[in-house]
Amino acid sequence: MDYTFLFLIACVFMLAGFVKGVIGLGLPTVAMGLLATRMPPSHALAIVIVPAIVTNIWQTFVGPYLRDITRRLWPLMIGTVIGILSGAGLMTGPYAPYGTVVLGLLLVIYAIIGLAKVRFSVPARHEKWIGGIVGLVTGVISAATGVQVIPSMPFMQAIGMEKDELVQALGVFFTTATVALAFNLTGAGLLNAATTIPAAVGMAGAFAGMYLGQVLRARMDAETFRRWFLIAMMLLGFYLAGEMIARLSH
Repeated sequence: MDYTFLFLIACVFMLAGFVKGVIGLGLPTVAMGLLATRMPPSHALAIVIVPAIVTNIWQTFVGPYLRDITRRLWPLMIGTVIGILSGAGLMTGPYAPYGTVVLGLLLVIYAIIGLAKVRFSVPARHEKWIGGIVGLVTGVISAATGVQVIPSMPFMQAIGMEKDELVQALGVFFTTATVALAFNLTGAGLLNAATTIPAAVGMAGAFAGMYLGQVLRARMDAETFRRWFLIAMMLLGFYLAGEMIARLSH
């Protein structure tokens, strides 16, 4: 057993969990990006998926908004599941790297718009049908990249979710999306017994990091949270796009 490798996984997931604890998302993206520097992306994803599901379930039940979130976001979640399952095979297909570049650029654009305080709004009477469409698009993107933040994240903010409610909503939504994604990975043969120990180590690191991140988030006011959330999104986007462009250019 390579203990150095397991220590690396623990550190990666602690950092990814910390990001998730502070801003409510980012664990799969951060962990995959870092692990992919040492292993093929498909192997990284197989290690990430179980800790992502478990930490999302934890995040789902941290807060009092679960009933209202489910009532408002069920079309988004159903659309996302349909999109993920219909896009099975995209993640291992020849065009998957280009999808990651596009996703990174979308995150950067979204963060810039948010930092400029451009506000989008979705009227309550249109939430359901727009949510379904946003879910389908998010699902297809997730099937290709393993990341579910675009365009679901702007939609959740556009319907008026802020700070703690938004973080819990992300937990509910990402739980649904990552379980659906796990079905795709199983069908592609990416999940196997060899990932069990690394995934368990990653889960422990992720929970430790999430706890520290949640402590920090509780001390932030709403505007500080919003600003750092958007800065994190922009950095995440630059990282995703830059790393993949560098790989494609070689």
